[in-house]
Amino acid sequence: EVQLVESGGGLVQAGGSLRLSCVTSGFAFDDYAIGWFRQVPGKEREGVSCTSSSDGAIYYRDSVKGRFTISSDNAKNTVYLQMNNLNPEDTAVYYCAAASGCSEVDDYDYWGQGTRVTVSS
Repeated sequence: EVQLVESGGGLVQAGGSLRLSCVTSGFAFDDYAIGWFRQVPGKEREGVSCTSSSDGAIYYRDSVKGRFTISSDNAKNTVYLQMNNLNPEDTAVYYCAAASGCSEVDDYDYWGQGTRVTVSS
């Protein structure tokens, strides 16, 4: 059974930090790209960052560059998203997902249940 389980969300003040984890199982971790997405009510889910073990690619959306860092621990089949200098615009439910490569949201095969991040001003 394929599983992606996010954790690490919570409530933080603006300027603070959180580290999200995405623990995966049930598929060949090294063969998949893992992306982080976020969604707020009434808006489309948007890509935040992605890492691909197969080609070493790493991507960030412009608004998080320099603040967020994606990393992976292949031995633990886990991907992390370190989020620093958070601002209220980062408030959302964050999801991790797996795909054959870093791509658009519709291309991802497997999704986690999400973890909520709330940044207070």
